[in-house]
Amino acid sequence: MYDEQGAEYIDCINNVAHVGHCHPLVVQAAHEQNQVLNTNSRYLHDNIVDYAQRLSKTLPEKLCVFYFLNSGSEANDLALRLARQYTGHWDVVVLDHAYHGHLSSLIDISPYKFRDLDGQKEWVHVAPLPDTYRGPYREDHPNPAVAYASEVKRVVSSAQEKGRKIAAFFAESLPSVGGQIIPPAGYFPEVAGHIRRAGGVFVADEIQVGFGRVGKHFWAFQLQGEDFVPDIVTMGKSIGNGHPVACVATTQAVARAFEATGVEYFNTFGGSPVSCAVGLAVLDVLEKEQLQAHAACVGSFLMELLGQQKAKHPILGDIRGVGLFIGVDLIKDEATRMPATEEADYVVSRLKENYILLSTDGPGRNVLKFKPPMCFSLENARHVVAKLDAILTGEPGGQGAADNVLESSLESQPPSMPRDRRLIAEPDVF
Repeated sequence: MYDEQGAEYIDCINNVAHVGHCHPLVVQAAHEQNQVLNTNSRYLHDNIVDYAQRLSKTLPEKLCVFYFLNSGSEANDLALRLARQYTGHWDVVVLDHAYHGHLSSLIDISPYKFRDLDGQKEWVHVAPLPDTYRGPYREDHPNPAVAYASEVKRVVSSAQEKGRKIAAFFAESLPSVGGQIIPPAGYFPEVAGHIRRAGGVFVADEIQVGFGRVGKHFWAFQLQGEDFVPDIVTMGKSIGNGHPVACVATTQAVARAFEATGVEYFNTFGGSPVSCAVGLAVLDVLEKEQLQAHAACVGSFLMELLGQQKAKHPILGDIRGVGLFIGVDLIKDEATRMPATEEADYVVSRLKENYILLSTDGPGRNVLKFKPPMCFSLENARHVVAKLDAILTGEPGGQGAADNVLESSLESQPPSMPRDRRLIAEPDVF
């Protein structure tokens, strides 16, 4: 990326420009289709059929009905409607610190948002985030997947005792706003069992993490096992490489129940010929440039480099991730794992001064989040980690520990003076 003066930045956080900012093949596809026809989806066009077929090949066979929309928020809102119509129930189970969109219906199921607004609705039930670094069941637990899934079962049982009926469990396949969390393998299948026995469906939110980002698989929910299939999958952000495209994939059974209302689902711009041409181009680039395998390779290399830094800098408490979805948890103390919020803020600012765009997430705003475009290279990884090392080491002095450098920089500002946030990316931008 470049600023108005032409300075070049390495983008480590923009998971919208999935195959690279302004990729020429994606731009060309949009331009060429715009020159021919762009209309609403009441008029069936080959592009929407071709795109649905291409997407279906990446998903389990059961997920064979597609609704096209314009944003991740629209997709999750439709998923909520589908779940309620299919089950005849109303309530939703979500994970703590979750964020699923900015519509009113989605703020209601996003603890990250509603706790600062109107609070938790009676039909929303919050389960603990399956965080094996900070949560109640940590890396030393013999079976954290079952333990965290049992918490969901407890939440469901508590709701049922009050006469509530569960329509859906919503979860990002890899919780991002919660702090770049990697749920323990086997967690989703266990949760799905509890939810389905309660009459609900499982919704996998792939908006931030789908389309090959995790490297090992095309979809992040597939990390939970080959046999695990959600009832509904939502897609957005990376699906259009910056063009407003989104999608909901679901089963025939769910779709038929939705159609039975007699009220058709229609979206003026969703699934337009241009949007589908863009979506097809993104899939073409992913395949031709082998970006899923690239994500696996570069992600593993970046994890290795960061792991080496962890041994050197005590402030780096945990390095977690898969593919090009990585979190670096900064701590003040190894025993308490207290979030190093101010220090993380400082690191992000210093990195931007060094022409590297990174941001923070997590309840403590202390987790450095890596979600770069998929063309992020081995050389990019080396450069970013070298700069991070220099900042944590306290160069140019080179002898001061990171904690001392960061603390002195913060203490030098008068308490009444707000810290300069111009160099810090806004949390909801990416």
